[in-house]
Amino acid sequence: MMRAETDQHERTLMAWPTEVRRSFFGGHLTAARRAWAGVARAIADFEPVTMVVNPGERSSAEALLAEALLVEALLVEVVNASRHEVELVELAIDDAWMRDSGPVVVRDRGVKTGDDRLAIQFGFNAWGELVQPFDNDAVVATAVAEHLGLPVTRAPFVLEGGSIAVDGAGTLVTTERCLLNPNRGPLPDGSPRSKAGLELLLARWLGATRVVWLADGLADDTDTDGHVDNVVAIPRPGLALLQGCDDHDDPDHATAVESARRLRHAGFDVVQLEVLPRTVCFDRVVEVPYVNFCLGNGFVGVPVTGHPYDEEALSLIGEHYPGRTVVPVEGAMIAYGGGGPHCITQQVPANGESTCG
Repeated sequence: MMRAETDQHERTLMAWPTEVRRSFFGGHLTAARRAWAGVARAIADFEPVTMVVNPGERSSAEALLAEALLVEALLVEVVNASRHEVELVELAIDDAWMRDSGPVVVRDRGVKTGDDRLAIQFGFNAWGELVQPFDNDAVVATAVAEHLGLPVTRAPFVLEGGSIAVDGAGTLVTTERCLLNPNRGPLPDGSPRSKAGLELLLARWLGATRVVWLADGLADDTDTDGHVDNVVAIPRPGLALLQGCDDHDDPDHATAVESARRLRHAGFDVVQLEVLPRTVCFDRVVEVPYVNFCLGNGFVGVPVTGHPYDEEALSLIGEHYPGRTVVPVEGAMIAYGGGGPHCITQQVPANGESTCG
């Protein structure tokens, strides 16, 4: 079974933005790398971080991670604020969205004693072949799992980590626009994607005993076809944080209303963040959903933009993740590339059943 993100982590996985995908950032690769470094350093205050770096690009990671540590130290007036080093591991990668291409670590029900963790290498085709190449990302989950010393198995269908949200108790939430999209390829038997077929696969591979289907994610999320992690997070079973939109003329408002209806029908209590911030980043207006946050041992890393609603959003998220430090992280540059802090991270749960409160 896939465990909740609130469970204790061994570490967080990330990937360093590559020269291969420079075009994703419109010529602002260094700015993107600074944003990734800031998130990595924020997480490293709470748990270890393993950063996959394309061979030959390690020096840029070392320099900007050191810069981020210095900035953090100056801000909090501590010489060395980071509790953990950011481990750099050189492996061939194409892209920096570890949530989607990295290993999904589950509990292996066949293991009765000892470490029961199993890494899954799901199929990856770069969001329906949105970009090329993606050969390295299609196998990087296996390479990372082997580096971590975890057993790994390959699932025979395409699935991105950002397309699912789980509660750790068997419920999985996803969107129809993404998971049913034919650009993700057929089911293992060659048949078209269907709810029934995917529910069987999600039960087999992730232990999902029920799947809650939302219609869509964000309207502007054309890269991933509506990933659910832009609109929903699950602090605990039965509770959903939903990204709302206060502009009634925005298509995301109607989508949020429908998502709330479906979640309540499935038995969730729904807490809505009422505002979907938009901000200008370089030459583009980007939307930065608050629920696309990263989560770990004692912290929640929430993307902010300086919007007037930021403080209310941080307070609301903190209320529903009690005992965790709410850490604001710069969200605009990550959104410029197509995602948020959740998209660029992937948790590795600790061995055992303990949870982080």
